[in-house]
Amino acid sequence: MALAALTNIITLSISVSDRHASAAWFEEKLGFTLRYHLDDVGWSELNTKTDGVILGMGEQAEPKPGNCVPVFGVEDMEAARSALEAANVRFDGPTQEIPEMVKLATFYDPDNNAFMLAQDLSSQ
Repeated sequence: MALAALTNIITLSISVSDRHASAAWFEEKLGFTLRYHLDDVGWSELNTKTDGVILGMGEQAEPKPGNCVPVFGVEDMEAARSALEAANVRFDGPTQEIPEMVKLATFYDPDNNAFMLAQDLSSQ
């Protein structure tokens, strides 16, 4: 039985130097469609051609190619995080919240690979 109730959405998070240029590249080359740009926080998302899979791009001055962080959607961040913490899953600091947008929490597998949980607040 799974400890955290996941949704059917996964976001693959990558770092890029220019989100707008990268979004245009993914639209042109792969046929992805822009969901939105959040310029205030340096984040953009595109729908991929795979149902439930989103490409998220965080803008960084020096992006780290190859550093992809899978972000699993959850219905209830507090419940999911509590269940994983009770199972000795290590988290990286407190849950972060962008009001009316998303709650985010980074956690690690036994090999120290980073993953995130995300609760969508935009439709609540």
